[in-house]
Amino acid sequence: MTEMLQKALKVADEVLLPAASEVDRTGRIPDSHFQRLAEDGFFGLVAPVEFGGPGGDFAGFLQVIETLASACLTTTFTWLQHHGVVMSLATTPNVELRDKYLRRAASGQLRGGGAFSGVIPDPPRVNATRTTGGWSLSGDVTFVSGWGIVDVLHVSAYDAASGDVVSGLIEARAGKGISKVQPLDLVAAQASNTVRLVFDELFLADEMVTTRANREAYIGGLAIGLRVDSCLAFGLIQRAAAGLDSAGQPEMAEAFRAAAAELRTRFDDALQDMSSLPHFRAETSALAVQACNAFVVAAGGRALLQSHDAQRLARESLFTLVVASRPAVKSALLEKLAAAGSAG
Repeated sequence: MTEMLQKALKVADEVLLPAASEVDRTGRIPDSHFQRLAEDGFFGLVAPVEFGGPGGDFAGFLQVIETLASACLTTTFTWLQHHGVVMSLATTPNVELRDKYLRRAASGQLRGGGAFSGVIPDPPRVNATRTTGGWSLSGDVTFVSGWGIVDVLHVSAYDAASGDVVSGLIEARAGKGISKVQPLDLVAAQASNTVRLVFDELFLADEMVTTRANREAYIGGLAIGLRVDSCLAFGLIQRAAAGLDSAGQPEMAEAFRAAAAELRTRFDDALQDMSSLPHFRAETSALAVQACNAFVVAAGGRALLQSHDAQRLARESLFTLVVASRPAVKSALLEKLAAAGSAG
């Protein structure tokens, strides 16, 4: 077991799990959660060693996410957005930007979130137009988490003139160029402070640009995120299995653990074939729904109490069905659900 995984288990047991129900009830993540994650080095998991990263591998990164998600999905989901900023800074050809922000991001002194979903639909919902000294961004980003928690957002917009996606960092606060901030009421992870943002000629300075990439290549590069995001669902399966144990269903709990282990192995074996990842992401979320629903049934009527973990996990499993999804994941899930309906 790696040092970071040992730390993750400790944080999960001592900090996140005891507060998970309260986070869900109040819609607020204590800042002490993020402070602890920063102190233990979790904000820099994907940072290069020379910028403060621990030097772990991708498999270890996934284990840490799954462990934290098994304790508090909301905190983990909000924190997870930060790693897109770190990775973008670590790989940007903009050396001055990297040197200015990466070490602070890796330490957790600078917290980040993502606002890139507007370039995924066809046609894109967020567009970039070249202007003096940078880019003018306009459009609608429907799902931005961490508002009021993070300091910067890594935004992406489509430049129709070149066919490229332009990405860079902006301050995560209302101001010129952000014409609307609409808080969203979510069925789960409400404490993630998720909002809809409308950009109206938001200025992205050249010195804040991280990358320019062909849109097809950019979207293709997002595929690995399907494996990362699946850790949220795998974490829920872990917690639901523990709940089944406590509800007197150890055989069912072990069956879900075994199914998750087998699926995890197949998912990891498929990482060289990006076209197969949407199928495995869909299968993981579907298994999480089954496991969490089984916990509800095993717990009985008390699972309907707002204070019970089972109902929270069931709602959070619905969250994993659609959050950070892609059209191919949606299609795979609908096919899976249709097949289950036909079989019944």
